[in-house]
Amino acid sequence: MKRSPPEEPQPPPEATPAASERVPPRRLATTPDRRRLQVFAFDPLLSARIETLGVNQIVVSVPWDKSLAPGPVGEYLEVIDHDPAGECCYAPVNLNDPHLLATDGLAPSEGNPGFHQQMVYAVAMTTIRNFELALGRKALWRPRQPDELGREDDREEYVKRLRIYPHALREANAYYSPAKRALLFGYFPASTTAPGRNLPGGTVFTCLSHDIIAHETTHALLDGMHGRFLEPSNPDVLAFHEAFADVVALLQHFSFPGVLRHQIARTRGDLASQNLLGQLARQFGEAIGHYGALRDAIGRTDPETGEWRPAQPDPAAYRTTFEPHARGAILVAAVFDAFLTIYKSRIADLLRIATGGTGVLPDGELHPDLVTRLAGEAAKSAQHVLTMCIRALDYCPPVDLAFGEYLRALVTADTELVRHDDRGYRVAMIEAFRRRGLYPDDVRSLAPDSLLWRGVDENPDAPDRPSPFGPRRESPVVRANRWNLSAGRERMFHYARELRIEFHRWIERLRRTGDPTALGDLVGLALDDKAPRSIDRDERGRPKFEVHAVYPARRVGPDGQLVMNLVVELTQKRKGFLDPDRQARVDRGLDAGAIADFDFRGGSTLVFDLETAEPRYIIRKGVLSDYRLRCHREHLVNFGWVSLRATYFGNDDDGEPFALLHRDD
Repeated sequence: MKRSPPEEPQPPPEATPAASERVPPRRLATTPDRRRLQVFAFDPLLSARIETLGVNQIVVSVPWDKSLAPGPVGEYLEVIDHDPAGECCYAPVNLNDPHLLATDGLAPSEGNPGFHQQMVYAVAMTTIRNFELALGRKALWRPRQPDELGREDDREEYVKRLRIYPHALREANAYYSPAKRALLFGYFPASTTAPGRNLPGGTVFTCLSHDIIAHETTHALLDGMHGRFLEPSNPDVLAFHEAFADVVALLQHFSFPGVLRHQIARTRGDLASQNLLGQLARQFGEAIGHYGALRDAIGRTDPETGEWRPAQPDPAAYRTTFEPHARGAILVAAVFDAFLTIYKSRIADLLRIATGGTGVLPDGELHPDLVTRLAGEAAKSAQHVLTMCIRALDYCPPVDLAFGEYLRALVTADTELVRHDDRGYRVAMIEAFRRRGLYPDDVRSLAPDSLLWRGVDENPDAPDRPSPFGPRRESPVVRANRWNLSAGRERMFHYARELRIEFHRWIERLRRTGDPTALGDLVGLALDDKAPRSIDRDERGRPKFEVHAVYPARRVGPDGQLVMNLVVELTQKRKGFLDPDRQARVDRGLDAGAIADFDFRGGSTLVFDLETAEPRYIIRKGVLSDYRLRCHREHLVNFGWVSLRATYFGNDDDGEPFALLHRDD
């Protein structure tokens, strides 16, 4: 019997599920949270050297910005590549191009303007991210003031983006412009007589220096937080701006794993010896005829012999050095010295294991595993010190900052988050400042607990007493506890303004219902009718003051505890005169129409606990201080109204107080 051929199998009929059974299409991909971009770890010069070629081109990860447009133009930054000297505009790079997404952006290149745009964006966003992680809130730029907008009211205007011009200047210079809310980078020919490793007369782009970009971005971030730090009321103020920008640029070096391992291996773990990690702007320094980097935190090259020598702490230098960059270098050296002490402490056990307890490493190259472990400890130490330095900005006085006060801010900020200093970070920082003669005023000793800022009660053992700020329920701090830190930056800006108005009304109410003299003494203001007439009055004849800033800070400590604070800055302006006799007359109201020679400011930073609505710290700079007024006057008489730009290019009227780099005249 013949078998009939088998029937070909038929596909089953497609089932049509009921509407209630239909499953939405599966989402195959989620929005990334990071964007990877190629950059130079230092500057193009190191890619021309065989020993650093493999580590100078790195990939950084920056926060993903879904709104990013060609430029790049994103939430924080707007890169505008207009070259006025060349009379041209370069096409904006599109970092959302699929090919660039697949290849981590454009490859590093000196000759590609698109990479220049990518480089400034990537480094600036990395710096912004470090600030936001340390401060526990989103970064804001300096707002436009009413007088800039031609307004008669006091409403400031939100600035969404910082503008970056990679080819703004054809000169050896780069700086942050507060007036333009912009970073301006220059390009210039290298020296033909002493070009270092550069091509004689070859073009050097400051926008390709990782250090310079981070430095200038830090200026902008710091100005967005502390706008009064542009006023040169003492030799430390402008020097601090420069020093802090250098500190951020230096410590960000240690976030590059490949570079870090390379330098650890080369120095055999000794980061106190000459290395790339402690230097700033090497290509620029050599291009203008310096021997080595523009600045070096741990040593310098002798221009006569060409030999590098480690720097030795000189306590007398602080008393005799007044040029902002040179004075700032003292602070940079102190912070970097503290970092090295912390790093050595963290690797001590590894060296004991590696050397069998002798502490002397054997000749030859270090084992790769040891290099990796040492690099890991260096990276942790640098990130901790960087976070510590940025976080301290919330604990600085709002005006007239001195280096010793920054030390107190460092110690207080770190104590707030890390109660038990098992690693000795605070002691290392105090010792490094002490070795350079950087002492705070009005402290009994350099013990960490003696350097903490105080609160309402200077005596922590004093019994409880009623708060001078009234009942908790009436405090605007209670409302601030509902601050949504995940809200957009513009919403945060406007909410901060609303809180500033509420705090002003609150202080006014406390002045009216309480003791204005005692309240003024507490917060560094003159609030009673006896205040000097050099302080402007409101329509009711009361001394004016301003709530300069209000911003939140929410941070998580190493043991998981949440620290929630609200930082409030109160300031007051007083007419200042170079002639002490005229000052006395105006203070008594005898020359009401006199035009001030300078603005003298005082006030305080109040750090409130968001849970209790009580101020944990009050950081005062009294507006009635005759000593501060005399020091401010003497500083202006001795050094004039010097700006950082004027230190290089002379006093001009362009309103630009910043310039990192020398013009190559």
